[in-house]
Amino acid sequence: MGISIRVQDVFLSIENACKRCNRTVEEVKLIAVSKNFPVEIVREAYDSGIRVFGENRAQELRDKAPKMPGDIEWHFIGHLQKNKIKYVVPVSTLIQSVDSLSLAETLSEFGKKNNKIVSILVEVNTSGEASKFGLNPDKVISTFMEIRQLQNIKPEGLMTIGPLTSNENKIRESFRLLKTLQKKLSGEIHQSEIATLSMGMSQDYEIAIEEGSTMIRVGTAIFGRRLGVE
Repeated sequence: MGISIRVQDVFLSIENACKRCNRTVEEVKLIAVSKNFPVEIVREAYDSGIRVFGENRAQELRDKAPKMPGDIEWHFIGHLQKNKIKYVVPVSTLIQSVDSLSLAETLSEFGKKNNKIVSILVEVNTSGEASKFGLNPDKVISTFMEIRQLQNIKPEGLMTIGPLTSNENKIRESFRLLKTLQKKLSGEIHQSEIATLSMGMSQDYEIAIEEGSTMIRVGTAIFGRRLGVE
């Protein structure tokens, strides 16, 4: 199956999921996760109508972005090391994976030095899995309130990765927790700072949409299995 067909299938699945929960497709932004794929393959997704792409390796994003059309919106979705900020901030529209106050502070300093506002999502570990990055849910409210005080940082919402399980109830619990945190924060801050909920990947994005996701990160369902990955 070609990429263009997969893209059509994903858009149709998004539409169907939205219908099931009385939402519109305009409420959900699709990010095509293009990590590990060369430019010529990523361009196939671009030619199929995708304009937002996600990368999770700093150097790969740095090297790939200049080779692609200039109207692409690049999101960084992987764990960001402080020494790689210089590769990511100049080309990213949104950094989805800010998982500590310390990282946010370093991004703030970079933004001030380079006269750039850095748009971010705060990553939350809603599954409780030790293998995942993200803030403990109990720390999200206080940390978010500190991050929003930093100069040259623009919070736009929250991000999580659902648990790797076939248990739909556990997946929904993880996404509902992020939605609950969003609701708690919405009573304290301007809606624009918390409007985005990035949750849902190839295996669970329809569930995520049903639970309120506004941004889904889809790789395998668009590109197939990644090169070198079982």
